[in-house]
Amino acid sequence: MRTHVQRTVSRYFAVLRQLRSIRHSVPTTTFQTLIVSLVLSRLDYGNTILIGLPACLLRRLQSVMNAAARLIYGLHRTDHISDALVTLYWLRAQERVLFKMAVLMYKASRGAVPLYLSQPVRVADLPGRRCVRSARTNLLPVPSVTLSTVGGRAFPVAGQTVWNSLPDNVTSAPSPSTFRQRLKHFSSRPSFLTLSSIPVKPFPHLQWYLK
Repeated sequence: MRTHVQRTVSRYFAVLRQLRSIRHSVPTTTFQTLIVSLVLSRLDYGNTILIGLPACLLRRLQSVMNAAARLIYGLHRTDHISDALVTLYWLRAQERVLFKMAVLMYKASRGAVPLYLSQPVRVADLPGRRCVRSARTNLLPVPSVTLSTVGGRAFPVAGQTVWNSLPDNVTSAPSPSTFRQRLKHFSSRPSFLTLSSIPVKPFPHLQWYLK
């Protein structure tokens, strides 16, 4: 996985260097669209496999996003990047991974995924659990694993852990578009609150996945 991240970072830094040559030839909005299409959308492709990666590798991916934001606004390497990310309304790299996993879980809960990603079973649907408090929520049972460093990254474990960290108003969204909107609002708060002096961790209860 380290090799994959290194190659990904190298590839998209090369794309950014090519885009730099046309920065002053196109409007900012057009240039931002090019950045999203040629860099961000490809960084997001299949990024659910990155869940549970060490923070040092996630920082490498974040460095690509930081460089893209600096290029859009013409910032220097020594300039702070937080304000630019807030203006662009971009989630940070680690939150984009969790966002994608949450969307995948929403689709799985609606049966809109391939059969090998079987529909998760809610706690409320388990025998003998209909009268407990958890039965009144959208919580999913998380399978136990032997090796937390490997087994914890498996889809049934990581996906359902991410899902259980979301508030009910997000998981109960009536449509995929509403779910994405509510999820974006929920998951963006940690990114933007880092501008303050209060330390905030994205997606509460998911510290292990962000180490």
